[in-house]
Amino acid sequence: MHSRIPEPLKALVEQLARLPGLGPKSAMRAAMTLLKWPEAETRRLGRGIHDLRDNLHLCSRCGGLSSTDPCAVCADAGRTRETLCLVTEWDSMLTLDEGGFYRGQYMILGGLLAPLERMDSESLDLDRLTRRLDEGEVTELILALGATLEAENTASFIRQMVRKRFPQIRVSRLAQGIPLGAEVKYMDKETLRQSLQYRQDL
Repeated sequence: MHSRIPEPLKALVEQLARLPGLGPKSAMRAAMTLLKWPEAETRRLGRGIHDLRDNLHLCSRCGGLSSTDPCAVCADAGRTRETLCLVTEWDSMLTLDEGGFYRGQYMILGGLLAPLERMDSESLDLDRLTRRLDEGEVTELILALGATLEAENTASFIRQMVRKRFPQIRVSRLAQGIPLGAEVKYMDKETLRQSLQYRQDL
């Protein structure tokens, strides 16, 4: 970074550049925009960032971000406790729940098995999952982990673990294959393979 940039600005740009999607140039633009804001606005943003860790924590039931424990989803008595939907991250849970078509419980796994990124089974929140299944309420575990190679490997690992320790629990996954409105001729081979493998009766 240019040596003439004042140290406070330089420090802020370096911090902003660590955020996903922001390189040094984008971080500099963001910092310059903040300097143009009214002082009250920048102070409010700073307080919001400062208070984030104090006001948010992980729900002890699902592992999602919340200002209460348990979170609103886990505390909702109207949701069924027989199905548990396992997602990779909290934002996946938000996306699924916004649709309003699933009224069961959730669990955040905290990542996927990715040996090249040093993400092994110890990195996943398997203890929380095991404790939930040990309670005896869950009769079906729905794997909603995505369709990447890492997601496939993780799903296979969890399916084996559950079948070994909890053989009475059904393990299912989200349907995969050709998206609505798409044509077969434009699909990649893996999507077509999964579409055939998970085909449904009509």
